[in-house]
Amino acid sequence: MTIGIDMGQTRTGEAALMDLEELLATRLLVQGNSGSGKSHLLRRLMEQSAPWVQQAVIDPEGDFVTLADDYGHVVVDASAHTENALQQIAGRVREHRVSVVLNLESLETELQMRRAAAFLGGLFDMERDYWYPMLVVVDEAQMFAPAVAGEVSDEARKTSLGAMTNLMCRGRKRGLAGIIATQRLAKLAKNVAAEASNFLMGRTFLDIDMVRAADLLGMERRQAEMFRDLDRGHFIALGPALSRRPLSLKIGDVKTGGRGGGPALLPLPETPPEHARDLIMQIDAFPVPRPSERTAPRPSMREILDRVNQATPAGLSPPPPAGPSPAPSAGPSPATTDPIAASPPSGPTAPSMARLDEVLREILEDPEAPFRNEAVLYQDFLVRCRSQRVNGRLLDLGAFRRRLSVARAGVDSETAEDPEWIAAQQAAETLPEDLRAIYLLIARAARDRSPCPSDLAIARARGSRSPRRGRGLLDYLEGQGAIAMREDAYGKRIIALPALGWATAPGLPEDSEAGQGDLFGT
Repeated sequence: MTIGIDMGQTRTGEAALMDLEELLATRLLVQGNSGSGKSHLLRRLMEQSAPWVQQAVIDPEGDFVTLADDYGHVVVDASAHTENALQQIAGRVREHRVSVVLNLESLETELQMRRAAAFLGGLFDMERDYWYPMLVVVDEAQMFAPAVAGEVSDEARKTSLGAMTNLMCRGRKRGLAGIIATQRLAKLAKNVAAEASNFLMGRTFLDIDMVRAADLLGMERRQAEMFRDLDRGHFIALGPALSRRPLSLKIGDVKTGGRGGGPALLPLPETPPEHARDLIMQIDAFPVPRPSERTAPRPSMREILDRVNQATPAGLSPPPPAGPSPAPSAGPSPATTDPIAASPPSGPTAPSMARLDEVLREILEDPEAPFRNEAVLYQDFLVRCRSQRVNGRLLDLGAFRRRLSVARAGVDSETAEDPEWIAAQQAAETLPEDLRAIYLLIARAARDRSPCPSDLAIARARGSRSPRRGRGLLDYLEGQGAIAMREDAYGKRIIALPALGWATAPGLPEDSEAGQGDLFGT
């Protein structure tokens, strides 16, 4: 039985039907400038096909999360998961045949590319038993499959481009049907666009994009001018799933709506000029970013920290209550001996933990240690422990990561036992694992009133040599409300930690030496 997806009407008033089975076999490319109705087209396609086929949406702007309300899509917040976790989630998506929306809106561009690539890789690498048919919709595809290198690192670009190439070139045999949408054909990698056999071309104004669109549709270049005259929501269709000849169609209505809103005009508030000046010239000492009005308010770091204090995660000791200090005990307790990963009475003793810390310091003396994967560092740690006849298994991978984050922040044993620093560790525990070392590095500088770490220092704490990457990670933390950044009168950066009430001294973000500090406390 042939399943026809109703996309709207042709110019003659007939129903514009898309053959779903043919679409699964031949893939689709949608192109149109901003405001051409491209997102509306994707939404119509997903709504009409939702009862028939599983769907996965790579959503960089959070526009399609509303599909969950009426069609049961599960929204996956990419900012709340590591790349490894997203690969596992993607595998379970295919195994259990669940339609999902991967929401990337709160991440900066490079992180969007990396986490989308991890999710696509998880879909692609599943065992043959789970190769069920699935529509994989990628909005703003030029971001994930760029034609040329941009401001992101080469590693991120290659990873993302490789995942998109796998989707479009090799995904068909695995049941994955790529549907990619782009504003600029000229910015989309040609080897990705060339794998699509179906096309829906909307309003386009740039000559280079019009010519390329005409070439893909098999039209003469002098006919390319017609793409300028298309109305919003009107597209030229071509392909085995649509029409064997170029066909003009208008996309039908949709049931759900995006969260972005249209460019509606609103009257300005009637604010007297003197009051308006007071409103815009009022500067907070440490402004905390406000959540967008179109998203649910996020809890502040202080609220999160209060929750952590009420239910302390395993392996951490809560800060002692305010008041007189208790009398010293006869011997050290596990909590004071190891504030990073407190253990029960049967756990590691103080001498054994001291030897483990020595091995960890040896590893971090290697100049390449900041750029090696934590799992690789852990294996090196275990090998060194065996050679020194120390039981490295006293620290599992999770405890090792926590100790590594603290070590990279340059914290000595005396500081690590301080209740204030334990509170900083608990605040860091609320962040994704790959960002905790950065938070603790900033916390160490703020506690010591040292200059703010440079962009390069931030990047090294995350395993990167790119200062631009470090700046992007800071922007992400600020967007989450974990930090607040400002500049002093001399252009130096100050970072505040609202949950702790701490702030660094001014430091130069672009200077690779000043304000960088020693990552390993040596």
